[in-house]
Amino acid sequence: AIILFDGKDLSKWKSCDGGKAKWDVHDGVFTVVRNTGGIETKEKFGSFQLHIEWSAPTVIDGESQGRGNSGVFLQGRYEVQILDNYQNETYANGQAGSIYKQKAPLVNAMRKPGEWNTYDIIYNAPVFNEDGTYRVPPTVTVLHNGVLVINNYSIRGITEYVGHPVVEPHGDGPIMLQDHGNPVNFRNIWIRRL
Repeated sequence: AIILFDGKDLSKWKSCDGGKAKWDVHDGVFTVVRNTGGIETKEKFGSFQLHIEWSAPTVIDGESQGRGNSGVFLQGRYEVQILDNYQNETYANGQAGSIYKQKAPLVNAMRKPGEWNTYDIIYNAPVFNEDGTYRVPPTVTVLHNGVLVINNYSIRGITEYVGHPVVEPHGDGPIMLQDHGNPVNFRNIWIRRL
């Protein structure tokens, strides 16, 4: 496995704007710093197994999508939603563990704010036809705290906030973490190429 965060620094990461990652590293974890932008791995990946641990803020601020919101973007474009869904209702395909705006999780496996959640994500990169359409769509399986919540789902395109998924040809891409303005914590991130 490639260790993407070992508790010490963000040397494997950069800001999505190309500069240095500006999130706060402390006590073996790192925390989203509001309005500094997303971060992404310097290295790019195709198909992989990803392990990531995260916790929602203990101070509950906001509701629905405004509470403990972030996201893990596979190849920088397909989002597995991070959200504090503990006794916090939102739209079905925007819950923690969803493929954002495309596929709701099979169950809500969320732990209380401040407790650590794990995602184990198995992702198969797409293969494109010459005309830019999927010959083989990307597929993803997500285990949230060891519970299967997404089972070999065929992603329909980039996970858009508004509108239908768009298919854009691409090669390998980074793992990206979203700054949605909430101080979500992360630790113990590793990846295996498949």
